[in-house]
Amino acid sequence: MMFALLFGLFAVAPAMAQSDSRKGDSATAPGFKVQTRLVPESGEVAPGGSVTIAFEQVIQPTWHTYWSNAGEAGYPTTLDWTLPPGWKAGPIAWPYPKQLSVPPLMDYGYEGTVWLLVKVTAPADARPGTIVTLKTHAAWLVCQTLCRPEDTVLSVPVSVSADPVAPYATTEAQFAAWRAKLPAKSPWGARFDVHDGHVDLLLASAPLSANPPKAMAFFPFAEGAVDNAKPSRLGASQDGPVLRMEAGRKAASATALRGVLVLTSQDNSQQALEIDAQKGDIPSPHFDARPEQSLLVAMLLALVGGLILNLMPCVLPILAMKALAIARKAHGDKREAATEGFAYGAGAVLSFMALGLAVVALRAGGSQVGWGFQLQEPAAVAGFALLVFVVGLNLSGVFELSSGVMAGDSLTRKSGWAGAFFTGVLAVAVAAPCTAPFMAAALGYALTQAAWRALLVFFALGLGFALPFVLVGLMPGLLRVLPKPGAWMLRFKQVLAFPMYGAAVWLVWVLSKESGDIGLIAVLCAMIALAFAAWVWTASREAAGRWRIAGAVFAALGLLAALSALVVIAKASVSPAAAAEHIETAGIPCENYSDSKLAQYRAAKRPVFVDATAAWCITCLVNERVALSGDTVHAVFASKHIAYLLADWTNRDAAITRLLESHGRSGVPLYLYYAPGSADAVVLPQVLTEAEVLKTVGN
Repeated sequence: MMFALLFGLFAVAPAMAQSDSRKGDSATAPGFKVQTRLVPESGEVAPGGSVTIAFEQVIQPTWHTYWSNAGEAGYPTTLDWTLPPGWKAGPIAWPYPKQLSVPPLMDYGYEGTVWLLVKVTAPADARPGTIVTLKTHAAWLVCQTLCRPEDTVLSVPVSVSADPVAPYATTEAQFAAWRAKLPAKSPWGARFDVHDGHVDLLLASAPLSANPPKAMAFFPFAEGAVDNAKPSRLGASQDGPVLRMEAGRKAASATALRGVLVLTSQDNSQQALEIDAQKGDIPSPHFDARPEQSLLVAMLLALVGGLILNLMPCVLPILAMKALAIARKAHGDKREAATEGFAYGAGAVLSFMALGLAVVALRAGGSQVGWGFQLQEPAAVAGFALLVFVVGLNLSGVFELSSGVMAGDSLTRKSGWAGAFFTGVLAVAVAAPCTAPFMAAALGYALTQAAWRALLVFFALGLGFALPFVLVGLMPGLLRVLPKPGAWMLRFKQVLAFPMYGAAVWLVWVLSKESGDIGLIAVLCAMIALAFAAWVWTASREAAGRWRIAGAVFAALGLLAALSALVVIAKASVSPAAAAEHIETAGIPCENYSDSKLAQYRAAKRPVFVDATAAWCITCLVNERVALSGDTVHAVFASKHIAYLLADWTNRDAAITRLLESHGRSGVPLYLYYAPGSADAVVLPQVLTEAEVLKTVGN
């Protein structure tokens, strides 16, 4: 019955996945690296009025298209309009780009999704009731390690109406979000100076002198004056922030420097300003510490965060098992204890570095991932749940391998360096999704740096995590305080099984959020299969030869059935369509986060609270219960009409990853509060209290 149910899931899961799938529309030929469409802000326009048309590019990961100034290679997107007589199309309004380093060159362009906005104006004598077709020939260059030109013809119908209807709220919010990315004329003047092979660009602003930005990037309208492929530095002066860049070949002869300056504030929000800098004197700027000093600070924060991580609830069951193993050697061979301490440390450090390298590699390949990405994969969550469940069965004495050496021991308590090493690996696998104080800043720094810098931060994190057990192994004085081995160890070992079962229950709950009922049923069947395999293996060990072989076969079948569940779980997913638009968290009505929804509420001058969380984040769940579930918080949110946006990162979501990155975070939790009309968000602490929430929202 059990095996029939489990294998029957193979037939059900594809059908359910098919019923949940939704295909998007695209006017671009199959095989293109960029999918495009035209999006009108409104389907109607008044005679003599105008309507904004968005040319949307959805660019495949690791590929990019180009800004109005493509940089040192490439060329920008063009739109050649074919319009009815009297209709006119304006120039493209370009959102600010990002720097695309292609050593030794620097280009400017877009990755992911971008909207290029064009205003189309109807003639004054356009007749109401007529429907016109706006058509454009779009051409662009899309590049990765190689480049390919693509083009298509797109059209969109628009009705002429004496009283045009207002745009849909969702469409209006999307246009508002992309208009927010258009450079605005700078309210402050700008000057530049050329000296000693550098170009210093000053933004003359008293407010920014008192409250300087975190970073600045300059995108020139014309190439030659600056060499953006070389590193730049942000400094401060009495007149405002100064960006020091390497001088380009035309710097000496330049009399003006025009382009877009993108400012990143201390809370990581960004503002794009169009500047026209004239040549002039600039006060000597002061520059902050070198990146090497910032790296040392990040490594120190990671080291402290790794130490604190040992106290997280998701890690304690594994560490308790290691403590039991150390207790067995407390009054024995001290050299063996030291060896195991180093082996455990090596397993932990190398595992953290491997996870860090995976994150860096995936992000370099264009994937929007962050810390804890492994628990965004249902099959990985199920695998961890089954592993923890099996360790629990072993601790309960359900099964043994040969010579009285238990399977759990082989992973966590087996004598020698191998058991200690894999204990470190398992502890990191369970601990990685958790975050501790000081980790957020360190990981946020690491994921914005070169790979070697990032790996040093992950090395420090692993070192801090492993340090307590390494020290215990090295210091006999610490070992002497532990009780002598005895019968208590067997009982303690059995007690430790229950935290392992609790961890398995938590992981199964996380899986249910990611893969729905199919994943839940599959992992529960897999647990039954594993329990059956463990029992029949142990029960048949003392039987005669024929029954011993039969027991081994049935145990292997149970193991195979459990492993096959991972295939089912990998195919199962919760359809986006099944997610409710209006949900609740901590008893507060909330909505799912999106960039457009945030822009919509901010444009309406409504206060917004953003909660970036995940089902597998223990800190998030504790914060929800401790800081967000109280009646006082609920009453304040209701009285102030605070919009609560839930950014659920349980499953991978590129928009939420970008939100985290924009505030210097690599993982959850992240809490943001936007006061009405404020330019920047207030970033709340990761370990949240009700008093902190009430203070922030102004109660």
